[in-house]
Amino acid sequence: MTPDLVAVVGPSGAGKDTLMEAACAGTPGIRAVRRVITRPTKAGGEDFEGISEAEFDRRLSAGDFALTWAAHGLRYGLPKSELTGGGTLLFNASRAVLEEAARLWPGLRVVRITAPPEVLAARLAGRGREDAQDQARRVARASFALPEGIRAVTVVNDADPATGLQRFLAALEPVRG
Repeated sequence: MTPDLVAVVGPSGAGKDTLMEAACAGTPGIRAVRRVITRPTKAGGEDFEGISEAEFDRRLSAGDFALTWAAHGLRYGLPKSELTGGGTLLFNASRAVLEEAARLWPGLRVVRITAPPEVLAARLAGRGREDAQDQARRVARASFALPEGIRAVTVVNDADPATGLQRFLAALEPVRG
């Protein structure tokens, strides 16, 4: 059985991880890929496997990843072992990797999560993973175009978590239907 793959993209602070986690927890048939990231696991945020650069290189050479990319000074990988089973499978992706992902998985769907700049800034400050300068850079590049040929459903996540989840699930409905 092959899952319906959904790339979830959007700027830092838009709430991608929060919405994905809530959708997976409360909706049968929706699950998320556990990414591998060259960041210490104790850094928090999403449920991910934190590894060193050397371990990432070793696993990349061994062919463990279906898709990899670099962003914000980190490397990310989707383990092949995570891309099995049925249902709807969500993965948090960088817009820079969408063209490659669409080539790998022709049925790939994209959901873009966004929020107004002031909401993004407040969320980034609240999570405390970046310094003020990095937060400002992330907010400045929050408005972005998707690669040519990539279409997405956009979810504006600017309200309470329940409203954001409702909007996100509505965006996933055509994927699940």
